[in-house]
Amino acid sequence: MATAHDPETPSGDERPPLRADFLRELLVAPAGPLARLEVVPESASTNAELAAAVAHDPAAWPAPALLVAEHQPGGRGRLGRSWTTPPRTALLGSLLLRPDVPREALSWLPLLAGLATARALRATAGVEAVVKWPNDVLVPDPGAGEPAPLRKVAGILAEVLPDGGVVVGVGVNVAQRRDELPVPTATSLALAGAATTDREVVLVALHEAFGEVLARWQDAGGDAHAAGLDADCAEVSATLGTRVRVERVAGGDVLGLATGLAPDGGLEVRLDDGTTTVHHSGDVHHLRPHD
Repeated sequence: MATAHDPETPSGDERPPLRADFLRELLVAPAGPLARLEVVPESASTNAELAAAVAHDPAAWPAPALLVAEHQPGGRGRLGRSWTTPPRTALLGSLLLRPDVPREALSWLPLLAGLATARALRATAGVEAVVKWPNDVLVPDPGAGEPAPLRKVAGILAEVLPDGGVVVGVGVNVAQRRDELPVPTATSLALAGAATTDREVVLVALHEAFGEVLARWQDAGGDAHAAGLDADCAEVSATLGTRVRVERVAGGDVLGLATGLAPDGGLEVRLDDGTTTVHHSGDVHHLRPHD
């Protein structure tokens, strides 16, 4: 039987390619949850490529379907930001979903993907992953200072398609050296001292965790509170209970204490005058208590 790359046994290639056939054995039906899985050498954006493929031939991409790229020279993040990764150093994939929930419940998908990613990294890589609202996954980086600051190891971008489907893109920095990181505030599993940097192991763990979270959410009809998922998201949150500055897309900053998650997954911030605002987009910066 095929096995994942053993991180304790050097193979002569420190950055081995993903084995598409092996991953299909594990993740595609009847053995796994997926209807289709493809691995491509390069993609400018797995989200954009998967969305275009679905629009061109929906029948060829039954949900859930996964597109993974070995290299992404023009990845897209939140608020239109771009970033690149060296080949075979990151886990870059987009998942097509057609969740059986009300459309208004889809606002929870980025948070649920962040929850699943944090859980998978905790269980598999042994790192204390947390989530900065709404969907940046952070881990302590012991090589970046003392005490180890939290640095971004994964990002998530969820996009609703015109036909009602959803593409959820996840990018995890796995094996990058510090000089290969896209921004100084990022890190990788390797730099965080992870128990494994085997991308196949991480990929399988991600889909097991996301499958469990998604099933609970759908069983509750998209009601994150009824499923207990709002509490689970709060449990892994690095933002709640922290003083924050929210840079709103429309302009103007908001300062206050992040106190909770709104029923639709928005971030509740209590301002200094005692009023509470709810935010659904924008950059969130964690501040020191006296800021």
